[in-house]
Amino acid sequence: MKGPAIYLSNPGLVCCAGKNREDFFAAALRGDRRGIIPLTLRTAGTDRNFLVGLAEPVSAESPRGTRLPGLCAAALEQIRPAVERALGRWGPERIGVCTGSCDNGTEWSLPAHRIFLETGAFPGTYDLHAQGAAAPAEYSAAFFGLRGPVLALATACASSATAIIRGAELIRSRICDAVIAGGADIASDMVLLGFTALEAVSPEPCNPFSKNRRGINLGEGAAFFVLSREKLEEPGIVLAGYGESADGHHLTAPHPEGTGAAKAMEEALAQGSLKPGDISYVNLHGTGTALNDRAEALAMRRIFGDKQPPAGSSKPITGHTLGAAGALELALCWGVLNTPEALPPHCWDGVQDPELPVLRLTGPAGIPAAPEKTSGTATPERQPLAAPEKIHYCMSNSFAFGGCNVSLILGREKTALHE
Repeated sequence: MKGPAIYLSNPGLVCCAGKNREDFFAAALRGDRRGIIPLTLRTAGTDRNFLVGLAEPVSAESPRGTRLPGLCAAALEQIRPAVERALGRWGPERIGVCTGSCDNGTEWSLPAHRIFLETGAFPGTYDLHAQGAAAPAEYSAAFFGLRGPVLALATACASSATAIIRGAELIRSRICDAVIAGGADIASDMVLLGFTALEAVSPEPCNPFSKNRRGINLGEGAAFFVLSREKLEEPGIVLAGYGESADGHHLTAPHPEGTGAAKAMEEALAQGSLKPGDISYVNLHGTGTALNDRAEALAMRRIFGDKQPPAGSSKPITGHTLGAAGALELALCWGVLNTPEALPPHCWDGVQDPELPVLRLTGPAGIPAAPEKTSGTATPERQPLAAPEKIHYCMSNSFAFGGCNVSLILGREKTALHE
């Protein structure tokens, strides 16, 4: 591995699948999709129906009326023990913050603009600054009284994954000794309607990599880690590799051959001095859209060839949490490394798309399976689960609008340090 080890604390998180890491991982192992619920919006006199993953309830609602600080507070409180240890070792000036987010308060903006259109003035409590990209980062720093660098990242659905890389770089460049890194996002009316305008929202449960896939279910949540140059708490999980690329193929569509996604995965492996065969599990970006699933499947084939690792998407149980997705899904990989007797099942209808390369998607009870049928819903042939001692490295992919691609690899301390 290039550079000193970057340790990750236990994650703090909240989403529709759980209020903490234990509940979230248990739901993922069950393939529990009950957090995705119907939601109806009335716009211009028309009802629009969605399936959405709402994180309820959240603590510490902001006095400004936005949900995002509440989501952040619920997740940040869970990493307080690691933050306090970091403060004791290095002090607030040596601890930074890197957060990623896409939607910072549009649920507050729309009502304020309605009042403006009706009265000619915004409400007195309306504050545009609270909707800026820096708001979650500033909130996170203030939450713990930190005085190190505070960075806000906005790379669409890769935002919190990008934030984790920037946090690691702050530590490796010796600007910080520890960094709170992660992200948060909400499923606001504007987000729901915006993705509807892109024809990317599915009226049915998200069905990644299926021939029958119709798009995403949106979700909301927050997830944070404390990254540090020294281990702050057990277990010893490290950021074993990371890679980024920017193919810039299209404003919203990925490169059709998945070249940018493959480059990010390739860079993450190289940065960690790893081979494709070292990866025990991949949390796929897996949105359930036609273009993203195709690009990622092609990228997986390019990197892993015929020896595909067990893989799956967690978005069917959390919804697509946008800027929070990278950190939330890395938290799932953290759980896989710490509970290696099972892998989260990939929730789909089992209908292989004949136009996509076959991936080794995890089946029921976390059994890696390679589907062999291209029609019907028959259960694919199951393959044995890897022995727990062989689950050393997990990869998490985040591929976003504008060709912003990030791949992160987590490893166990002894494995990653080659002890």
